[in-house]
Amino acid sequence: MRLSRFASAASAFVLAAALALTGAGPAHAAGPVYVALGDSYASGVGAGRYQTSSGGCYRSSRAYPRLWADRHTPSGFSFTACSGATTTDVINRQLGPLNAATTLVSVTVGGNDAGFVGVMTTCLLSVSSACLDRIDQARDYIENRLPARLDAVYDAIADRAPAARVVVVGYPHFYRLGTSCIGLTQAKRRAINDAADLLDTVTAKRAADHGFAFGDVRGTFGGHELCAGSAWLHSLTIPVYESYHPTAAGQSGGYLPVFTAAA
Repeated sequence: MRLSRFASAASAFVLAAALALTGAGPAHAAGPVYVALGDSYASGVGAGRYQTSSGGCYRSSRAYPRLWADRHTPSGFSFTACSGATTTDVINRQLGPLNAATTLVSVTVGGNDAGFVGVMTTCLLSVSSACLDRIDQARDYIENRLPARLDAVYDAIADRAPAARVVVVGYPHFYRLGTSCIGLTQAKRRAINDAADLLDTVTAKRAADHGFAFGDVRGTFGGHELCAGSAWLHSLTIPVYESYHPTAAGQSGGYLPVFTAAA
């Protein structure tokens, strides 16, 4: 028994010495292979520092996917989210990097399908009745047509990346209610927020039915909506395409913690 223990100890010593001489060590698990999909809220419009190579997609180094990748050093990272993307655009133009080796996917999409650009434009430039009518159109689309479009995106992701954890990240409220605020009336602001709630509710349900996680950013943006003291969203601004999008603080303080917790 003593000889056996001595031999085992000697073998362990020789192995340790060999590892030290060769520079070898315990194997470390490879980092995740991460693909970031979606629209302007995922690409980082409004956060600045856009990658020149991304052109009109306006992918920002301050967007939540890029921030997460910088902090977690994935073994692979593909950033295909693009400003203006709809669910159809995600399917047709963004899924190329997905494969069996992909282990993490994020996607924020649906707002453009529902016509939120048109909603904001109408509500800014028109009377309340026209604003509320346009919001009703968006709500009808979200309830009756968007679910099938989200299903198509989520099915395509699952088919191409069957081993991946998929995190569907939603949208914040646009406005802080109950405060004095120049611009839209309280009724318009409330109706816009209610439509955003519906969009998140429908998106979360479709994500859950596919076995995907949902990242709800409404909580982290609480107190940082438009008409709040320190907004993490741009109001109407120059350049116009940054209007009603998260600032750099919105990406780092509103989106990144939610995605990190769900990833």
